[in-house]
Amino acid sequence: MAREDTGHDLRNWIDRVEDIGSLKRIDSEVDWDEEMGAITYISHKKEGAPALLFENIKDYPENYRVLFNIFSSSTERLALTMKEDPGLGERELIQKARSKLTAREEPKPVDKADAPVLENTDRGEDIDLWKFPVPKMWPGDGGRFIGTADLTITRNPDTGELNMGTYRQMIHNENQTGLFTSPGKDLRLHLQKQWKKGEPLEVVAVYGVLPELFLASQLTFGEDVSELEIAGGIRDSPIETVEGEITDLPIPANAEIAVEGKMYPGERKMEGPFGEFTGYYGRPEDDAEVNTVEAVHYRDDPILTCALMADYPGCDINLTYSVGRSARIWNDLDSLGVPGVKSVYAHPAGASGMSMTVVSIEQQYAGHAKQAATLAAQCPGGAYFSKFIVVVDEDVNPADTNQVIWAMATRWDAERHTDMLTDTWSTPLDPSRNPADERPYGSQLIIDATKEHKYMDEFPPRTAVREEMYDEVVDRWDELGFDYDAPSLPIFYDETGGFDDDDPDLEEGASGDDDGHMTM
Repeated sequence: MAREDTGHDLRNWIDRVEDIGSLKRIDSEVDWDEEMGAITYISHKKEGAPALLFENIKDYPENYRVLFNIFSSSTERLALTMKEDPGLGERELIQKARSKLTAREEPKPVDKADAPVLENTDRGEDIDLWKFPVPKMWPGDGGRFIGTADLTITRNPDTGELNMGTYRQMIHNENQTGLFTSPGKDLRLHLQKQWKKGEPLEVVAVYGVLPELFLASQLTFGEDVSELEIAGGIRDSPIETVEGEITDLPIPANAEIAVEGKMYPGERKMEGPFGEFTGYYGRPEDDAEVNTVEAVHYRDDPILTCALMADYPGCDINLTYSVGRSARIWNDLDSLGVPGVKSVYAHPAGASGMSMTVVSIEQQYAGHAKQAATLAAQCPGGAYFSKFIVVVDEDVNPADTNQVIWAMATRWDAERHTDMLTDTWSTPLDPSRNPADERPYGSQLIIDATKEHKYMDEFPPRTAVREEMYDEVVDRWDELGFDYDAPSLPIFYDETGGFDDDDPDLEEGASGDDDGHMTM
């Protein structure tokens, strides 16, 4: 029976990405042992580097392929996945993501005959996870990790709600993986509840993902929100699913590789270490829960998806976390009723968009800046592993690091404009918190880099060009010989509250020169 071609699979995505020049096929033989990881890391030190499709992997059949770094630092690939214009920049993507992440599309069940992921199924003694070209990424890794650009589906034992998340998974043997979860994450909470009943937790893990599912699975949502529905909202159409054969869980019908398994009470094995998104090895080798695989489903000529975890910009989740987290925090602030929020930016270099958040506001009342900063620090979309929260005025682009540093240098006084929150939600993977058993707890630094509200009228106006002069310069840009586009400006002179040339109320001790500039 012919399978329905929905166009919603990884292969279609690869074709579209290749059409815009954002994919590189590597057909030379490459070793799964560190070499694939090294090539990816070195090539992705350049922002916007292409995704890499390895088509000739040592020790494996030619038709078994590996796709590395679906997103990395490419706004083009992220926009394409969101069904948006690949030419959009980060600020525009964040705006689009705000609505995308609140949209919902219920999954669409399909017949098993129309599910490409069921083209092949291995059970029992036929299961062999080593049959896939799973890489060892870093020299210090404790093993080969099949789950990096992956997603894991579980069900809340109390409510029956589905959850989808991305968790690292190391192969132990032919049919078992170590599945590491951080405290407070949904899968760990599901596991604790199910094990308390003395029963195994059912798991579906996908190792050849659709990019929209990978994007949704990385972000943090409420426990009653299905990431399968969010992924459908991201692409504006339902995710096709098929019933599991071993578990009572849905499987993405167009996945490349998916497994069904169970996590039995008390079963743990040594797992790790692993080179993580922080740019450091994660926790030392330690016990982690085990997923025992009871069925492996995969397409003909399967593609394993991998995400290299590294320092910016080489890490595959830098940009997706940045855009998604920015949108989540902005939406949270809106839902909490904070007025005047102009923009939010979780910087991708801050450990994959987690550790540094910048909020731009139009100040409207006393304490407004501190309120926005504190809520951004602790709202659901921004609390995990957050360290720096900087709030700036509306004339500062939070995505422009140069402008943010300038605002900190000229509007922030360390003694009076700094606050700290302690015992906040962190991660065992934070190398700055020692000893290691303290790492579930963190702290957050709040920096108010806005004009001090109580002295707003006395604050010096910033320098700026007149809007009409800007327009004149832009009109002559090509004539002037510049070979790049004229940049936009955050503010013009008429918006600064600046001194007029004939202003009689110049500050005492200052004088205006003939050009209207201030000299002190």
